[in-house]
Amino acid sequence: MKTLYVRIVLTFMAVAFVSGMIGVLLTSLYYQEKIKTNNEDKILAMGQSIRALYGQDSDVNLDTYLTGIAALGFQIYAVDGSLNGKMFGGAFKHGKLSNEEIQSVLDGEIYHGMKEENNRLEIFSLFENSIRNTVGIPLPTSNGPNALFIRPNLEQQIGEIRIIVAVLLGFTFLTSLVMIVILTRFIVKPLQVLKKATQQIGKGNFNVGLEKSRNRKDEFGDLAEHFARMAESIRQLDRMRQEFVANVSHEFQTPLTSIQGFARAVLDKQVTEEQSERYLTIIEQESKRLSSLSKQLLKLAALDKEDQHLQIAAFRLDEQIREIIIMLEWQWSEKQLNLELELPEASIAADAHLLYEVWLNLISNAIYFTPMGGTIGVEIADCGSDGIAIEIRDSGIGIPASELPFIFERFHKADKARNRSSTGSGLGLSIVHKIVSLHQGTIEVRSEQGKGTTFTVRIPRL
Repeated sequence: MKTLYVRIVLTFMAVAFVSGMIGVLLTSLYYQEKIKTNNEDKILAMGQSIRALYGQDSDVNLDTYLTGIAALGFQIYAVDGSLNGKMFGGAFKHGKLSNEEIQSVLDGEIYHGMKEENNRLEIFSLFENSIRNTVGIPLPTSNGPNALFIRPNLEQQIGEIRIIVAVLLGFTFLTSLVMIVILTRFIVKPLQVLKKATQQIGKGNFNVGLEKSRNRKDEFGDLAEHFARMAESIRQLDRMRQEFVANVSHEFQTPLTSIQGFARAVLDKQVTEEQSERYLTIIEQESKRLSSLSKQLLKLAALDKEDQHLQIAAFRLDEQIREIIIMLEWQWSEKQLNLELELPEASIAADAHLLYEVWLNLISNAIYFTPMGGTIGVEIADCGSDGIAIEIRDSGIGIPASELPFIFERFHKADKARNRSSTGSGLGLSIVHKIVSLHQGTIEVRSEQGKGTTFTVRIPRL
């Protein structure tokens, strides 16, 4: 498999070659349309001038005259009436005229070989050293008509220039290839740095060291910046994964240890009947706690799926919240809590099953953290086109300001602040936050220690 460096070099070389060929074709078209006819007209005019000069002094020996003309930089092929030909100047390297073409010139016609006798690229016809690439004109002499076939001797006239141009183009092309090979390394180098960075991330080293690349003021600099941010995000996710595994292990290990210890004590029959009953009650409670934790983990796993689809349907939000308050009546009535409810009729299109989890978690927490005789309130406010706002407040122990940024993190427990017993899993508010986010909503919390907490959920109209 070719490396990116080799691919770029070959691509640039191919571009240089193809662009050169296209340039030759376009130049050939330009020569054919703009230069070719003018070039033949010029040579034809030269031939006519040669004929006119000879006509002014016809006593001059023709061979001597044509030899002198050829010395000025022309190739001349002269044919007499008997079809005997003679070359003056540089010899033609290839090509042959037919007797019919020669005879037509002897008869007074003009031969247009530059227009008619080229089948190659037009641009190269200018340099074709062929007797057929000439202009033929009749030349009357004292010994009868002659046919002159004339073309400039380009090798004599511009031979050095042709060599210089060829050398220039050759060195330019070679230099461009060398520059492509060298400079492509600078293009590929940032990608090689990113390749090494990905290998480091694959090995678990998230300190990829892209400081130099991030300082670049181009697309590679942007790519390195985004890559570094991605590496940092992966590092945080890996840390969260490790913490999550550790927290899950701890949450399961604690009740399992209690269950095993109390079960062994009951099985060994080393406890009284009263202790045995108390131990069995603890075992039941811990089992319920494990069951609740398992259900919450499964719920989070389901909510985390990328293909999670909400079951959107219209329902009465006020009626759903009343059902939850009625279901929790034994909890708030046992603590003799005062309820402040403002639940006007409110319809919303959302996933009723998931939102039920939101209100159940928030209202249960409000009841749990509110002391005897306290107050909890639930209020629904219609925000028009912005959706619906639901406020759930309590007069409980509150949350310290230092804990507020972390309360929606998984397994986070503000135990010291809220005097929570060990029965909580720290997943409830994470589930609430995830469900609200799936509905493209927001959840805010305000709290003051000793005075209570207020959660405000805003659900847009979907």
